[in-house]
Amino acid sequence: MAPFVDLNIVNTTDRKRLQSLIETAAHLGYSTVALNHVVEFQGKRQGIAKPTSIAELFPSPPIVQGKSKPIKIVTRLTVIVSDASHCNDLRTTSPHTRSYDIVAVLPKTEKLFHVACMTLDIDLICINVIEKQPYHFRRPSINGAIERGVYFELAYSPSIKDSTMRRYTISNALSLMQICKGKNIIMSSAAERPLELRGPYDIANLGLLFGLSEGDAKAAVSTNCRAVLLHGGVDATVKNWMKTLLCSCNRMNEFTPA
Repeated sequence: MAPFVDLNIVNTTDRKRLQSLIETAAHLGYSTVALNHVVEFQGKRQGIAKPTSIAELFPSPPIVQGKSKPIKIVTRLTVIVSDASHCNDLRTTSPHTRSYDIVAVLPKTEKLFHVACMTLDIDLICINVIEKQPYHFRRPSINGAIERGVYFELAYSPSIKDSTMRRYTISNALSLMQICKGKNIIMSSAAERPLELRGPYDIANLGLLFGLSEGDAKAAVSTNCRAVLLHGGVDATVKNWMKTLLCSCNRMNEFTPA
């Protein structure tokens, strides 16, 4: 089976807590995690901070449970967009935004959700799971995102903190599944503390409550997350493989008679 991935470990200034989160993720069997820096613009335009230095945080990352390799840590930026002007601060305009491995948005309105699905240069669209979905998901928007290789994220930690947020999470997830049929979905923790992390098999089982099939639920914590990393240009292994393949094709063309 493909390696397990959690693309939403909430970044914090508490260095020890962050290290404990990543150590717990490695112990649970996650091969890759993303440190998520969340930005919500309010009032005047704000700058986007540089991503956390992984080398300074973890000179020697912990070994993944059951593996012989250290956990891989990538960086992620999530921008909460409530106004169209906030979209200007995404990857194509900000050097700090481009320095993150993954870029995500959480749209607050139906219009911004449609823009995120159809045009924004992003990797992930976050589904709000802490309140009732304020708008309906539309098929053209969902299909547009799927065609562009953009994925939708469901965070599970709010559903284990509070019964009301659990209802919202399940309700909003089921509404999304009615349109996307389980395609392009990832599930991640959005964990702020180690106790909020759960093992990948537990999360796959939780996906059944969200309306995912067994296969789609497993993909939501493994292969779909890998696809997000590829979309963000993170996975060097595949990039190197493609580069090697291209070089091989070029060499073959050199010996092909005109």
